[in-house]
Amino acid sequence: MESREAVDRQVKFGAARLTPGPYRPTSWLLTVDGTLQSYVDLADPTYLHLPYIEWAARVLDLHWPAGEPVSALQVGGGGFTIARYLAATRPGSSQTVYEQDGPLVDLVRSHLDLDAIANLQVHVEDGEAGIERTPDASADVVVMDVFQAGTVTIHLAAVEFLREIARVIRPGGLYLGNMWSAADLTLPLRAVASLTEVFPHVVLLAEPGVLLGRKAGNVVLAASDRELPHRALTTWAESAGNRVFCLSAAQLAAFRGAAPPLTAEHPAGFVTPVPRRAG
Repeated sequence: MESREAVDRQVKFGAARLTPGPYRPTSWLLTVDGTLQSYVDLADPTYLHLPYIEWAARVLDLHWPAGEPVSALQVGGGGFTIARYLAATRPGSSQTVYEQDGPLVDLVRSHLDLDAIANLQVHVEDGEAGIERTPDASADVVVMDVFQAGTVTIHLAAVEFLREIARVIRPGGLYLGNMWSAADLTLPLRAVASLTEVFPHVVLLAEPGVLLGRKAGNVVLAASDRELPHRALTTWAESAGNRVFCLSAAQLAAFRGAAPPLTAEHPAGFVTPVPRRAG
């Protein structure tokens, strides 16, 4: 893309804006109604920039041998950062992404080379319906990264839907979820409780300030029916100066206490919206 001017577009869930990213001449920031959705570097899809995307990628990298292709389902597309990363680091991976916002998909296709991502199918539809019609044991990884109008879509973290996700994940596969947390950490605690109802192995990655209740921020949730690379993730986090901690469900409960799982009968109350990006 030659032009480095910002692009504005009205999309289904708000006003989208593509802004040239700092430092790198091929990078772009995608926001919707001022809420940061994605960072994309068109020349280097392995440069992820946003910490929580780096955490998710690290879990992916450590859960399977390097370069091994995977079959991935993703609910929530945004700028398709994870899809680009998987295509670059695990050639031959087959990927399906469900994104409800058709005009947003068109924007990304027009300006961020969406069609250049190999072996990617994009469905403009509700991801919940897409997962429900997916055959059993057909995906190695399911990634959930869904926000609408800056608000986390909580029903996708409830036990009932997580059971649907577990059904489509192959033995040894991986669930990855990105969630915004208020400083009280209530929502991630409930999400972890939901995951432990469905998966035997669950970890949470978050910045120290979020875990200590000092600030809001993103958390990444990972779950599997086989042991997660917790030790390797902890070693990596320590080598990075402990800018992120990786806690098992038991460690999190010991540190911050337990919370009831999210269910259809007991959903979340008020959810703190993701803050808008200044400027």
